[in-house]
Formats: sequence, C-alpha cells, structure tokens
Amino acid sequence: MSRQTAGTPTGLHRVREPTGVLPQAADVLDTRRDLWPDEVRVDVERLNLDAASFRQLHTAHGGDGSAVRAEVLEIVDRRGKMHNPVTGSGGMLVGTVAEVGPESPLGLTVGDRVTTLVSLTLTPLVVEDELADWDGQSEQMPCKGYAILFGRSIAARIPDDLPTALSLAVMDVCGAPALTARVVQQYVERGVPPIVCVVGAAGKSGSLSLAAARRVGAARTIGVVPDRTEADLLAGRSLTDAVTVADARDPVALAAAVATAGGPADVTVVCVDVPGCEHGALLATRDRGTVVFFSMATSFSAAALGAEGLAADVTMLIGNGYVPGHAAYAMDLLRTDPDVRALFERRVEAG
Repeated sequence: MSRQTAGTPTGLHRVREPTGVLPQAADVLDTRRDLWPDEVRVDVERLNLDAASFRQLHTAHGGDGSAVRAEVLEIVDRRGKMHNPVTGSGGMLVGTVAEVGPESPLGLTVGDRVTTLVSLTLTPLVVEDELADWDGQSEQMPCKGYAILFGRSIAARIPDDLPTALSLAVMDVCGAPALTARVVQQYVERGVPPIVCVVGAAGKSGSLSLAAARRVGAARTIGVVPDRTEADLLAGRSLTDAVTVADARDPVALAAAVATAGGPADVTVVCVDVPGCEHGALLATRDRGTVVFFSMATSFSAAALGAEGLAADVTMLIGNGYVPGHAAYAMDLLRTDPDVRALFERRVEAG
C-alpha cells in the first residue's frame, strides 16, 4: 500500500476545507485509506454518539430512527467525520487496528481492539455498511468502516474482562471523573473538603463523577436529577448523601433544590445533555466555588455572560475530555464501585 511522505501529528494534513484549521474545526476531512507515516487505521465495529448529539438528532426527527440513521450517514459522507453541525459534538468508536504507520507513536499493533479517546469530530471516518444494523434508537451503533488516528490521537485497548458495550460507555465519559477528582482533591489538600453537586447525577458521566468525588474525600455529595424515575435509580446507593429533583434549566428552582439538599455547593459538576443549564449551575455554587461543565450542550458564552450578570465569583472549567490516566481511572471506578457498575449496566441494557 502506498503511504504519504509528510504529515503533522495534529492531522492538519487531513483537512480538505477550509485550509489552515485543525481537524476538529474543519468542515471536511480527507478520508483516504492510505496512511501518512505516523497514522493508524482502525477497522470500526461500533460508534458511540455523545449524549447531546444523539438527543438533538432524536428530537429533531421526532424519534424516527430511520431518519436519525439517514442524517448520521449524510453527515459522515459529507464531512468525512461524525461532527453534528447543530451541537458541534460527535462521539467515539471501538474497532480493531488494521494498519500502523512506521512512525506512529501510539504504541498500537495490528489486531489490537481499541476505543478512541478523541472525538469523532476530528477523526476521519468512512462508513461502509450504511449502518444497516442500527435502528437509530440508541447512542451506540454497530458499524463497518474505517477511521484514521493521528500522531497525537489517543486510544486505549479494550479490556478483556468487560463487555465491549460497557467498556465503550465508560470510555465515552472517562474525562469527567478524572477532572472531578482533580478539582475535589485540590479542595481536600487545602483542608476544606468540598460539598459537591452533580447535575445529571444518574447518567454515565454523572455517576462516575459522584464516585470520584466521594473517593477523594468530598464532605458531601448532592445528586440532581430531572424526575422521580432518575431519583429512584440513585435511591439506596452510596454515591450520594442527598438526591434532589429539579429542572436544571430553571435557575431558581435548581439553586433552591441544591440549598435544601445541603448546598450551596463548593463544586458543581454539570453532566446533563440539554442546553440552558448554565445559570442554574452558577446560582447553585457558592462564591469562590468551582463549576465544571462537561455537557456538550453547554453554551460557554451564556455561562461567561451569566456569571458576569449574576456577579458570581466562581471559577468555571471546561471538561475537555482529557486528563492523563483518565481511561484507567474510570475503568477502576467501574470495577470497584458496584453502584456505578449497576447504573452503567442498566443504561447499556436499555440501549
């Protein structure tokens, strides 16, 4: 197979239009099968849309799975990557390493089963089976095709002791617990164990973030969920000291619910996949506290301008999905915390 002779670790050479931007910001990527020397090609077996993207697509098409599938195929075909133009988000994938360039620094070998820990919004992707085995009703989809990893991409080998769908669900959100642990640990090291509020506490990133906060010494954990059904998922589990039901899009209601549950919070972690939760998170957090936004539905301009308008003296962090060691940390939480594992297994079984 012919191989290109020059490239960049960031994948700049794969950008077709517009020129001069990195792959994530690009409108269209080059998906040719031939590799540059530091690239890796992965045969895809499963894609995982991020929660915000799937919710947007599912809502836009009124729950019509065929229409959702058709739009995903159209996006990938047109852009050379899975990059939802509405949410700006993508997801990740599982597959088997098919070819490794001679200068690849990723440490992968042909035959490795891996999950990518970089977004599909910057990953060249070709779908070859029209997603024929996906009904458009779940975030995870069987897929045949291939994807390209760059020199600065990140991938993790799939563990042998866990089902693939479960591993993918954890890897999809593994940045959240690692950053939550780092932030909470900083409070603990200053001698002020924090009150931690997780908005979207029964979800994947939310449950892992709660487990991480408790592990590193949070003084109190508060889980916010949108309805009683979600609250029942957390009932009787050790992840939270208090569970409260509130619409995260209603700032006053959210702040009041958190206060009643023992807040305001020193650290608020936003893990919901719907827009409009920025101001409630600010109001639920005490002055000099920290708000961590993990949702791709977040409007960061709304967060910044809202903090200014509310005179909220808080530190706001963007959960960028990468912390060194984040995959291993998340998998360890899944393996060692039975409540986290039970929630994940329920989510995966429900599709």
